[in-house]
Amino acid sequence: MKTIVARTPATLDRLELVEKPQPQPGPGEICVRLRASSLNYHDYAVVTGMLPVAEDRVPMSDGAGEVVSIGAGVTDFSVGDAVMTVFFPKWQSGKETEARLSGVPGDHIDGYAAEYACRHESAFTRIPAGYSMEEAATLPCAALTAWRALFVENKIGPDSWVLTMGSGGVSVFALQLAKSVGARVIATSSSAEKMERLKELGADHVINYRETPEWGDEVKRLTGGVGVDEVVEVGGPNTLAQSINACRLGGHITLIGVLTGFAGEVPTAAIMFKNLRISGVMVGSKDHQLDLIQALESTGIRPVIDSTYPLEKIADAFRHQESQQHFGKICLTM
Repeated sequence: MKTIVARTPATLDRLELVEKPQPQPGPGEICVRLRASSLNYHDYAVVTGMLPVAEDRVPMSDGAGEVVSIGAGVTDFSVGDAVMTVFFPKWQSGKETEARLSGVPGDHIDGYAAEYACRHESAFTRIPAGYSMEEAATLPCAALTAWRALFVENKIGPDSWVLTMGSGGVSVFALQLAKSVGARVIATSSSAEKMERLKELGADHVINYRETPEWGDEVKRLTGGVGVDEVVEVGGPNTLAQSINACRLGGHITLIGVLTGFAGEVPTAAIMFKNLRISGVMVGSKDHQLDLIQALESTGIRPVIDSTYPLEKIADAFRHQESQQHFGKICLTM
């Protein structure tokens, strides 16, 4: 089978297409003919060496495909079922633990940049009804992260104001999910074209953060001086101060991204004065994913896919991600 491996030291030029034997399922496992994957920042960190992984690691944490064979004792799936992967296969339900956050595909173990994969059946869920394989492959990391931010760490609804940043996968899903429950959304971007697309997806207001560097003040103005209930914070240290300014008293910030760095100054006095909650979030559990699937089916939300590349063009796909020209998700097909 065709498989991508990341040679060490990892760079985009050292992603190599190799042939490996097709795996066979063991007890409790299913073998999946993978059809699609999608790019996340986590995957980019692996293939560029930001996250150290084992030599010849197969990258990509997300995958979708159909079951082609099953091992002894499998009860949840049958041959022919359409399935998608779980980012934390050991975190089935309940609260996070160190053990439950281990075993991440494409990082701790081999991922899904391959034509076939055999894993325990608990490492998969069904896909939403009517979804293509490419659409399903966008969900396990980005969509689930947005879902957890809005509905697990917070409980937004029709009276809520939500702030999203940019037009990457998590931010676009957060916009779509927030609008599906009637929330009002303010989105930031630096591209006039992307701002128009964000409006088309339902953003009530858009702010050009380059033209308005103190955009936290503008968010407060748009909300009548109150601030937002939820910030889906994907920027990191350079945007956190504005996010804090944009929040209402008692508001919530879901800290997801590190696009502007891994450390920086934190205005602690403002956090205390506003009685803010800040939650660091990494994706979610299998139970969260099943809840997300039900929500997507009931609301009719469809993922926004920017572009699709064949598996052997994986480096080009990551270069497109690196350019930050994409809107929504970038997919791979096998």
